[in-house]
Amino acid sequence: MSEMDKITAMHGAGGAMMDRLLREHILTEFSARSAGRIGLDALDDGATIELPTEGELVVTTDSHVVKPIFFPGGDIGRLAAAGTLNDLAVMGARPLALTLGLILEEGFPLADLTRIISSIAGVLDEIGVPLIAGDTKVMGKGELDRIAINTTGIGVAAHAVSDSAISPGDVVIVTGTIGDHGMALLACREEFHLETKLESDVAPIWPLVERALAAGGIKAMKDPTRGGLAAVLNEMAGKANVTIEVDEAEIPIRNPVRGIGSLLGISPLTVANEGKAVIVTAPDRADAVLRALRAHPLGKDAAIIGKVTDEYPGKVILGTEVGGRRFLEMPLGDPVPRIC
Repeated sequence: MSEMDKITAMHGAGGAMMDRLLREHILTEFSARSAGRIGLDALDDGATIELPTEGELVVTTDSHVVKPIFFPGGDIGRLAAAGTLNDLAVMGARPLALTLGLILEEGFPLADLTRIISSIAGVLDEIGVPLIAGDTKVMGKGELDRIAINTTGIGVAAHAVSDSAISPGDVVIVTGTIGDHGMALLACREEFHLETKLESDVAPIWPLVERALAAGGIKAMKDPTRGGLAAVLNEMAGKANVTIEVDEAEIPIRNPVRGIGSLLGISPLTVANEGKAVIVTAPDRADAVLRALRAHPLGKDAAIIGKVTDEYPGKVILGTEVGGRRFLEMPLGDPVPRIC
């Protein structure tokens, strides 16, 4: 690889080299680049968004330093785009636009950057969202581990959904199998060298969530990323001061995820997911929401896994597969560092 095929400090210096990088390797990858009068093509100091006539604007931001940057089922680009858009989705917000901040290590291959940008563009094309603004910086060799990405998402919701408006009697649903992303990344890391066909579940879930919202009765949603299902359930129970009871036998988990978890001593309930949501519904709408989810490919493994009670306020109870009951504690942190 020649020096011409690598990122240099000049690519982040704001001159002709940076302009060429943007125009030849980034902008052309995105089919939609405007959500208002001033869009990305203007390369101005900001972009405009046409305000919706009703509803609430929802804004979220996230930074991504995943390792490795390319993994089975995705890469850091797909993760950065889908992760932020999914944060909007679980608040019931239709994504309107995304911004992109790139921090690159000097010497980073241009071919890898092009591949990552193409993945981001692919996610945006999947759900019809424009990239409207961005920023690029270059760090010296050794000052950064290859690449870090920040994305900010803007969406609009008729009435934003929180993660805590739940009460006893409500029903808990997961939209698919748990633990795929975290275990897939663990398996492909060089220190483990585990052979498996398991892939990350990273995907934008707005089309799936939109169907569930249309079914009605949704009271709370959250995507189980860092800390996995265990962290999300504990956050919900704690904020609402209720008990969430889940049945271990009803939680959908792929056999490879169970196997890797057993081998490494890590519970699939505590590792990140990047294409799933936890949804709490009113009891009389649970079946309708489940049918709506299962009608979409991303929701074919959706399942009712539990209910909300008031037995131990702020706690999560796991009904085990052998008939016992125990508290499912909040993880101290994700057992897998740099997972997203």
